[in-house]
Amino acid sequence: MDRIIDFFTSKSLTEMAADPRVLFVTVAVFVLAVLFRWKYVLLFLFAVGATMTVLRYTGGGGASETIVDQNMILFIGGTIVIAIVLIYFIFIRD
Repeated sequence: MDRIIDFFTSKSLTEMAADPRVLFVTVAVFVLAVLFRWKYVLLFLFAVGATMTVLRYTGGGGASETIVDQNMILFIGGTIVIAIVLIYFIFIRD
């Protein structure tokens, strides 16, 4: 148990997302969620994956204010799209 806690506390979020063990567990949970039709688990995995994707594409800002503004617009737009998809599947589609 101590090794698991040390693993989570010693790595950053981007390092953990690229770790093969974490990816394997994520894929295994995804397959189980699809087979057992766990809607909330699938939505959680979608939210985490989509947020990581948005953060990855908006993380490389430069010194120019134009690039920072474009990154902020992309981040806000991506977050709004993620929220709309989650709201649709949690509240409307039922």
